[in-house]
This record gives sequence, structure tokens and C-alpha cells, in this order.
Amino acid sequence: MEKYSVRKQLVRMQVSEKGLRREKGAGLIVVIMILAFMLSVGLVLIKTTTTGKKVSANVRYQHQAFNAAEAGFDAAKIAIDGFFADSIWVNFDGLTLTEPDNIDLPTTDGTTINPNYFRCLTDIQVLNKLDANGDGSPDYPNVLFFKWPYILDESGDLDPRFTYTAFLIDDEASGGTPDANDVLMVCIGTAGTGSNMTTSRLEIEIAIETII
Repeated sequence: MEKYSVRKQLVRMQVSEKGLRREKGAGLIVVIMILAFMLSVGLVLIKTTTTGKKVSANVRYQHQAFNAAEAGFDAAKIAIDGFFADSIWVNFDGLTLTEPDNIDLPTTDGTTINPNYFRCLTDIQVLNKLDANGDGSPDYPNVLFFKWPYILDESGDLDPRFTYTAFLIDDEASGGTPDANDVLMVCIGTAGTGSNMTTSRLEIEIAIETII
């Protein structure tokens, strides 16, 4: 009876030790799985945070470029109002942009698309065409404002990263009855410089108001 009792106790101890090893092994697997999950979540969060910052920066630059285009419209409108008030202008005849390369014409012969038409060009391409030699001044007349800075930096100087460009396009250049009393105002706003430049464009039709 005693031998049996001892043997039975040893068997119980062995079974208990096996169960303990299984529990430790299962616990280790669970810990590894949790660590792997935490690592994967961490990597996703890092990627999401980095992407989120880039998206946020892009949205901010787009907003700044749009604000620049709006500032260009406001400045051009004030200037035009002054020209009419001082009788320097009586209508828009001869004051719209036609060069370079017939930039105001959508087609070259009535059917063939003009690749130099301003709506076929990106904002940066338009700016480069207006200043081909890169001296900071437009090479053609009838440009109201060209890369005009309007925001002060921390030193109190005009910040060249934020500019606007404004010019007029004959909205009947592509056809229709000529009307020198209305035009299309094009305003291009920029935020940043070089390869980091973001742009925004506004096209607004303006007309001379006739007061009877």
C-alpha cells in the first residue's frame, strides 16, 4: 500500500509538472502574440502620423495659395477701379493678354487645340512663360501683377514665398461677338518656392457696370 501510494503521488507530480510546462508555453505564446500586435499597431500609428503630417501640410499650402489668389483678385480689382475712376481706362479694349504664343486662344486654326492656351497650361507653366528669362519681371505687357509678394515675414520684409499674379483674358477670343466691356480676370496665387511651390488659380469674369 505504501509503494502504491508513493507511486501514485509521483504520477500526480509528473502530471502537474507537465500541465505547468504547458501553461508556461501557452503563456509565452500569448505574450509573443501581444508583443507582435503592439509592434504592428505601433508601425501603423507611425505611418499614419507621418502621412497625416504630410496631408496636413499639403492642405495648409493649398489654403495659403488660394488666399494668395484671392489677394491678387482684390488688388487687381482695386487697381482697375482706380484706372476707370481716373479715366485712364474707358473699357478693356487692348488691355488683355494675348502673348506669348496666343495664350488667349483655345485653338490655332479653329479646330486644332492650342497647347499654349492658358487653360491647357499649369499655373507654373503660365508663370514661366510670362517670365521666360527668369528675371522676376513679366516679358509681356498687360500683366497687372506678376509674382507680387503681399505678406510680411518675421523681419517685417515682404515674404517672396507668397505671391500673386493677375492678368486679363478676352473671354470672346475663342469666338462670339466681341465685347470690350467684359473680360476674364485670371489670378494665380503661390505658396512656397522651387519644387515645393503650391499654386491656386481663380478665373472671374468682370464687366463694366452701366449706370442709367
